[in-house]
Amino acid sequence: MSNSSLSRQLGLMGLIATGVCSMLGASINVVPFMIQRHVPGIGPYVIHAFIFAAIPALLAAMAYSMLATAMPRAGGSYIYASRGLNPYLGFVASFSQWFGLSIVIGVVAYVTVPFLRDILENLGQTDLANALEIGFVRVSLALLMVWIFVWVNIKGAKSYEKTIIPLMILMFLMGSVVIVAGFYFTQNDFVQSFQEKTGRLIATDGPTAFHFPTFLSAGALLFASFIGFDSIAQAGGEAKDPTKKLPLAIGLTILIVGGYYLFFTAAVYSTVPWSFVAEEAMSKDITAPGLLGYLLPPWLTIIIIAGAAIALINDLPAMLLSVSRLMFAWAEDGIFPKEITKIHSQYQTPYLAIILSGIMASVGILGSHFAGDFFLGIDIMVTSMMVNFLLMCVTLISIPKVNPGLSKEIKVFPSTLGRKIIGWSGTLVLLAFLLIHTWKDLQSETGAWYFHSTPIWLIVMALASLIFYFKYQKMKKIGIDTETLFKKLP
Repeated sequence: MSNSSLSRQLGLMGLIATGVCSMLGASINVVPFMIQRHVPGIGPYVIHAFIFAAIPALLAAMAYSMLATAMPRAGGSYIYASRGLNPYLGFVASFSQWFGLSIVIGVVAYVTVPFLRDILENLGQTDLANALEIGFVRVSLALLMVWIFVWVNIKGAKSYEKTIIPLMILMFLMGSVVIVAGFYFTQNDFVQSFQEKTGRLIATDGPTAFHFPTFLSAGALLFASFIGFDSIAQAGGEAKDPTKKLPLAIGLTILIVGGYYLFFTAAVYSTVPWSFVAEEAMSKDITAPGLLGYLLPPWLTIIIIAGAAIALINDLPAMLLSVSRLMFAWAEDGIFPKEITKIHSQYQTPYLAIILSGIMASVGILGSHFAGDFFLGIDIMVTSMMVNFLLMCVTLISIPKVNPGLSKEIKVFPSTLGRKIIGWSGTLVLLAFLLIHTWKDLQSETGAWYFHSTPIWLIVMALASLIFYFKYQKMKKIGIDTETLFKKLP
């Protein structure tokens, strides 16, 4: 093993696949329907809330795109904030991001197993399907998935691209079945088919009142669906021609994923009455394949369940890449042990950072199993990423004064006024979303305080603050010029 620098091998398709696969997963197959339980009363306004949630994501994406052109390094968001705003804020925000995403990797792996179970059930393999319900089996399979993709990441960019690009294409192909079926059939078709299969009678949708506070809460939760494009920035140290391809990949990813979300969700709600979705969500966990399964023939149901499983699975390699590069960047600056910067001599990857990220994701799997509610992990991630995106917008405002040299390197939006408008707009909108999300979390009824995401996030921030304080003081004591260190790129 050696400590050479990362190798720039990721092309545009690899970067887009990293962003797309980080964003599409539980967000598309579960969240738009389970939101009827977690935000009661949102009813038919899920699509509208999706569009509303895209506003802060677009502003944050623009901030990321600009900063990426000036600082194309591994650990993007940490590098941007530590060089353009404040080293402490850069670390604690990226630490909470790392914690949230690492936990969600475990959540995604754990949630994928029921989709595999449903495939086996539809194939008539009832005994095998029942075996996946056993806690030990479910946890073991989830751990296996995580560590397979730890190995894929260690093997380098070529192995990574050969895995993630086909998974992305397959996911879109299988997901298109949901879109076509959703718009082809009507609610009357669904009602009739459901009655024939279950003997239960349900009604099609009728008019319902719009409640603005509920709409805001739904928008804040659905914001989680747009988290993931930042993983492109974390891979900045391995992107080919980064000043051009990083912002292009971020922009294309937002457009591709945003459009797919809207078509996919609208297709399901076009066929399945929202009132039925809301009723089912109150009593059990539901998914897009599970809802359309009442209407479609078994072979098509298997295809869309498999598509949902792939959408979840392809989250894993992309998010592992993202969180491991954050650890690598911290270690390069001396905040984490320097050993974490070790690069595999053959594969040119930060193998120790990837392994440690896999261990943290494994903790997320165990947490999901024992907590019994995967939405807690999603809520923690949403809080972490809202703070992170908020700081990216603040960095866009502050960088001309804090680090004018790097500010001049920004290639997108040469107008300083334009950057300020985007930075201030993103800051205000994201701050509003963060307040809404925090209020909703603190108002929710849970069995214990640690099932609220806000106090867990605050504990993580306190831990990050302690780590930074002790490491920063140690650097000063041994004579490191910290001011110069955090002005230059690693």
